[in-house]
Amino acid sequence: MNKGIFQKMAALTLALACTAGQALAAQHGEGTTIMRERGTAQANIRDRVASILGSTEPPRNRVFSPGTSRLMRLWPVESYDTGGTLLFSDSPEYVKEVGILYRDTVTGDARVLYYHLNDTAQPKKVAVVLETEADLATVTVTRGAAAAPSTDYLHVGKTTQIGYFDTREMNEHIYVTKERPRLLVPEMDTTVLAPGQLVYGVYDFHANAPVRVSVIMYGADVDPFAFLRIARVLPRDEIALRGTFRGMNRVITAQKTYRPAVDGAVYFPIGDNVHDVYRRGIDATDGSPVVNYGNYGILYQINIPTTGRDNTRYFLSPLGGVYAGAMRAENGAKRSLVQTPATRGYFGDQTLPEPPNVAEAREEGLLFLTQYTELADLGTYTSAQPVSFEYSPPGASNLPVNIILMPEK
Repeated sequence: MNKGIFQKMAALTLALACTAGQALAAQHGEGTTIMRERGTAQANIRDRVASILGSTEPPRNRVFSPGTSRLMRLWPVESYDTGGTLLFSDSPEYVKEVGILYRDTVTGDARVLYYHLNDTAQPKKVAVVLETEADLATVTVTRGAAAAPSTDYLHVGKTTQIGYFDTREMNEHIYVTKERPRLLVPEMDTTVLAPGQLVYGVYDFHANAPVRVSVIMYGADVDPFAFLRIARVLPRDEIALRGTFRGMNRVITAQKTYRPAVDGAVYFPIGDNVHDVYRRGIDATDGSPVVNYGNYGILYQINIPTTGRDNTRYFLSPLGGVYAGAMRAENGAKRSLVQTPATRGYFGDQTLPEPPNVAEAREEGLLFLTQYTELADLGTYTSAQPVSFEYSPPGASNLPVNIILMPEK
């Protein structure tokens, strides 16, 4: 081990001690401010979340006893994008008037994600409308979910992901003609957003002919199809999180096979824009280039090869702040839904911002795992049989996250 690595480990150890002290102080009432990277920033996200969900449980990962830690190494992974087209509608996030929130035309495999809050004084609805110039377009919805609107944004985000990663399959056909536009999901026209409520939905579908997809917010007592004929496209907000992105899935794998008994604890990040870069696309409403800050709506397929007699245990650890979501694990013929976290409604609220030297060391490949590291258990699996995970950044949550692999014992 060279001198530079020793120096980084020493700096990391010092920062770890300082961070541990801060975490202990935080448990005794000293709050910290964690700003959301996406959407409208909140003055104090920890207080806001605690007041919504009514939980102040301190962080406990139960992996290490107090005072112990383990050095993790960055695991080399590679990725590529594949699949159909993602339509991402999250700008304006806080919608102050009715109109078209996003619109584009797609053919083949597609995914639409919408995430909008009713920032008006009246009840509204949000719907996805399908139109076509073809004589007949068949749209088959293969997967999807939308939580009931609520002012509990983290609950909306987690509930939508639990529905999306449900192991049951969908196969619903929608027939669209020139004369008859259709809703992607009929229940959209019966779901009302009270002022201040958020709606978040994700749906995968296949269109056998070109269909124009419009995400709209409209009055609770208005016909969506009549409204669409007179509606205008609303301008983006300053965050500009909307657009069309080609290749809606990202595959993460590794050439090197992980051996738990030999390799120990390792990690790799998702959504850090360093090792896992943000997707770039086009806002189809005006042709401008856009960036998907956080890769929301991208479905990650994580396949890390493993081997050996020892089992491998997997975790998700939030780095950017408050987090609440779900994943799907597939091991052989078994599929399972994993909540992140499973024991609480949310976590990440106790994770303090990283000092610059800790963030630099993490990006370069060294990170301590301690009793203060917040972890969601993704399960323990035999290393002799491959396990794959499906993951997507949940709405209302913060990035990046680490995926951690370690020996079961």
